[in-house]
Formats: sequence, structure tokens, C-alpha cells
Amino acid sequence: MVGLLPLCAATVIERWQRERLSRLTKHMFVRLQRMPELLGSIHVPGTGERGIAGRSMLALVSEERLRRILSRMLDESEFLSPYGIRALSRYHADQPYVFSTHGQEYRVQYLPAESDTGMFGGNSNWRGPIWMPVNVLLIRALLQYYLYFGDSFKIECPTGSGQLMNLFEVAREIANRLTRIFLRDGAGRRPVFGGAEKFQTDPHWRNHLLFYEYFHGDNGAGIGASHQTGWTGLVAILIAIFGHLDAENYLKEGRAAFDLE
Repeated sequence: MVGLLPLCAATVIERWQRERLSRLTKHMFVRLQRMPELLGSIHVPGTGERGIAGRSMLALVSEERLRRILSRMLDESEFLSPYGIRALSRYHADQPYVFSTHGQEYRVQYLPAESDTGMFGGNSNWRGPIWMPVNVLLIRALLQYYLYFGDSFKIECPTGSGQLMNLFEVAREIANRLTRIFLRDGAGRRPVFGGAEKFQTDPHWRNHLLFYEYFHGDNGAGIGASHQTGWTGLVAILIAIFGHLDAENYLKEGRAAFDLE
């Protein structure tokens, strides 16, 4: 996940913002020009380079790096789960990171749910499960990139599928996978409840959703605290946004299109 987080450092600057804060904008670009070691890897458009609707964008990754990161993030054998973005690539299930020091071997391995050791409290935390708040940050970033690139930037999703999507569609796909955690599948079972039969089948419980702290990286089952509405409740915002937001209108109006009233 650490390798994906640089995507989140991205923000679009609308034309009206540049005009209203012209001196600040000019100062910012002048200062960035004094740091050539950064300019080769981050996205800082020059004075003549603009995106859709004349927008500018500041981002920690360049377009080329964005493509490279997304090719891993959207790979179902790595980060892309049927239920969102995993905290660690599934590649490390069979290829753990191993190092030895002072005669002791240490390893970091993909663990989609609970830990296989008592270290760190006995749960795997950031070594495989799906975390709602970080997924939402990634979705927010993808929407920012879409405001700048529009339909000119498309990428395979999932990686290797041959199916090209723009970044709005990628953001919506991830949101749909997160939402799937709480929806009934073809067998009438909700992934969030995992193997808890009381919640899966009892008519008094099966419709009472729990907002777990994080979720199993492979099957979406809820793990950790079961009433983490402070961040897992963000799934309701995702449902509202993508149920309301039209890609064409969003590209035209920018953030103003987020008015859900």
C-alpha cells in the first residue's frame, strides 16, 4: 500500500483558481523550477500545458509513473481484489519478502485476514486486508486525474483483461467492488458476514449490516471492530456519488458536480 499512496497526492487547479490567486500560482511554479530533481518524476505542468477545460494539476507522480503504478494496482493477482484494493500485493502469498539478521529470519507475507503470528496484536492489519478509508483516498485521486486527463488517459482494468477504461470508470469499478462487500451474492449471502451463519440466514439479523474495521482481502468478510462507521460508513458516500455523478457532467463542471442535493 505504501507504493500506492503517492497516487493520493494529486489535486486539480481550476482556471478560476489560477486567475483568483495568480500571484500565488506564479510563485509556486517559480519555486518548483528551482527543484529540477523533482520535476522529472512529479506532474507539474508548464505555463502552456493544460488539461481538460484549461485545468492544471499538481501530482506527486508523472503520467508515466501513474501508468506503471496503476498496472500493478489493477492487477487481480496483486492488489485488485473482488472487494477493493488490498493493503499488500497478493504476489507475496507465494513470494514473501524475507531477510535475515543476527541469525534470525524475518518475513512479510500476504495475509488476507488474521495474522499467523501473535506479533502486532495477532492481526495482519496492513499485510493484505482491504481498508475502506485508503480505498476512498485512491478513488478520490483517480477522480482528480480524470478531471485533468479526461478520456485521453485509458488503462486496462483489470490489468491483462484487454478492457480499457478511463479513470472515472476505474474509480467507479473500485467503488462497485467495495459496495459488493455488503450486497447479497447469487446465493443470497453477503460477503461482509463471512461464515457467520446467524447473520447470513437468520431473518432477524440478515438485514442488519455491520461496518467492520477492515475486510478479508480475498472474500470480503468483515474483520476487526464491527461498528467502525467512522470510516467504513464511507461506502454510503461512494454509493451516493456514483449513483448521482455523470462522467461527462463531472468533466465539464469539476467539483461543482459533486453537489448531491
